[in-house]
Parts: sequence; structure tokens; C-alpha cells
Amino acid sequence: MTKILVVDDEPDLEVLVKQKFRKKIRANEYQFAFAGNGVQALEVLRDDPEIDIVLSDINMPEMDGLALLAELRENQPLIKTVIVSAYGDMQNIRTAMNRGAFDFITKPIDFNDLSITVEKTIEYVAQVKNTLQAIKENDILKMYVDESVINFMSSPQYESSVLLNEAIEGTVIFVDIVGFTRISESATPDQVVQLINTYFDIMVTKIMEHDGYIDKFIGDAVMAVYRGDFHLDRALDSAIEIRRSLSELEESETLHFKPQVSIGIRSGEMISGNIGSASLKRLDYTVIGDTVNTAARLQGAAGENQIIIGKQDYEQIKSSFECEELGTIKMKNKTEPMLIYNVVA
Repeated sequence: MTKILVVDDEPDLEVLVKQKFRKKIRANEYQFAFAGNGVQALEVLRDDPEIDIVLSDINMPEMDGLALLAELRENQPLIKTVIVSAYGDMQNIRTAMNRGAFDFITKPIDFNDLSITVEKTIEYVAQVKNTLQAIKENDILKMYVDESVINFMSSPQYESSVLLNEAIEGTVIFVDIVGFTRISESATPDQVVQLINTYFDIMVTKIMEHDGYIDKFIGDAVMAVYRGDFHLDRALDSAIEIRRSLSELEESETLHFKPQVSIGIRSGEMISGNIGSASLKRLDYTVIGDTVNTAARLQGAAGENQIIIGKQDYEQIKSSFECEELGTIKMKNKTEPMLIYNVVA
């Protein structure tokens, strides 16, 4: 439904408009509001921000149509105004157009012409809204997707390579905020989201500083992947910096919560590809496999501010990082217990 504001000090015009557009009104395609001058029109627009089109006379008391045009152009540029006036001389037409009028119709009103003009204006407003929505969606997309990915999606190679699945060598890291779930039981949704986003921002910054990429957010945990040279070392550097940065934060005054993290890390081979449901059109470009599962279970075994790795990874980094042996744990789908270590520094 399109909402249209008619601004004219002639009382008979309201009756005429309702008669001429009665079919559109009955079909809920048009809804009209009326004002006697520009001042009243601005009040109506403040009360109803969904009005898309204004049909305005020029000669009115208090505030005329040209002054109203100037106000709308400055404060509500998305509203399109059609001037409907007996003052159809070139000077008034030029002034109206220069102040942002979409079109100009002279009195006495030809309602067939007015009807066509209104439909044309509605189409233009819809185009503007669709364009703005596309811009907004693109800006939102940039919040979630790296700009290089967006550029790649526009490239000729995108369609063929997006379906590529491969085995890769890398390191997976799971970072969980210990005890955060209980916060949601006593805090407002806004408080919970604001706090966890603050923590996530710190984690993401440290991960990206060491050339890792965020695979996904899972509740109050982050999963990230590192590839390339020294991927395990870079993952451990990120984990140590995340632990230090969060531990340095002050306790939340409103929620009385001080963040602690538990981190699990595993390096090895993984499958990288589009995982999900094609019928639902929900695919997630991610990594899967035993390396990923093991990293998640190591995180589950970690205590507050612990960074847990297995013996396989310990042997690779023991000369570069200080670690403490914690003993063995049983892991699902593993026949032998796993010896684990906490990375101290």
C-alpha cells in the first residue's frame, strides 16, 4: 500500500481525491492523508514516516508549497513531491523543479493525468527503495565477509572454484568463553550481545594479526583456521595473546563477569569445502575431519585460561613454547588415551 499526503487549502479537494481514487482506496492500494498547508504537512509526516508521496499546492497560508519543497528536500529527501497548482507559469515550474519536485501538474486537475503521474511516482519511489536496500545489504554483507571474498565473488573464477573441495594442512583453534552461558540467565539480551561482541572483537583481532581466518562463531566460542608457513606457531601466538588480552579486562560492573577462556588447538590434515544442504540453499565453506573434531574436544577438556594441545603438536613446538604436561584424557572415537599439554607461554 502506498501512502500519499495531499497538501492543499481547498477543502473540496479532499472530497474529489477520495471520489476519483475510491477503487484504489477500497483495494488498499492507496491511503491518503490531508493537510491544509506546509506546516500541517510537516506535522503529518512526523507522525507517519511511511508516507512516500506528497501532492502539494503552491499558494497556501503559513507555509506555501515551494517552502515545503525546500524543507522536504533538506530533511526528507526520499519523499517525492508532485506540485499540483494553478500557478503553472514557467517561473514556478522551474523553481519547483530546482527545489526537488518530481513533477508538476496544473489546475484544474486532469485526474487521468494525475493518476498516471502518481503511478509513475510510485514506481520511481520503489526503484529508489530497492537501490537503497541493495546498498544496505551490501554494507551488511561486508560486515560478515572479507572484502577480498566479495571481490572474488564478482570474478569469472568464482562459479567454478566455489564448488572446489580439497584436503589441506593447517591448524584449527577453538576459543570458548568459560562460564558465559550463565550470564544469559540474568542479563538482558542487549547486555549479553554487547558483552560477547566485545570479547569476540578482541579474539578476531588477535587471530587476524597472525593471518588466521574466522571459520565460524558457535554460541560463545570462536573457531578459526590457520594455513601456510608455521600455521601451528601462529595459532599458538594468537591463543596466548587472546588469553592475555581478555584476562587484562576489568570485570563487567553491571554483570559482574570477568572473562576467562578455554582453548583447544590441533594441527593436521582437514577437508575444506562447501558443507550444508543444497536443497535448503545453505552451504558453509568450512573445514571438517578428525583434526577439527580433536581441536573441539581439546577445548572441552581445557580449564580456565588453559591452551590445550596434544603430544603430536607438542613435539613440533616444544623448543619455542613453554608447556606443562597434564596427563592423558580419553577422547571419543579414539582407542588410545591422548597425552595433553597446557601451553603456558
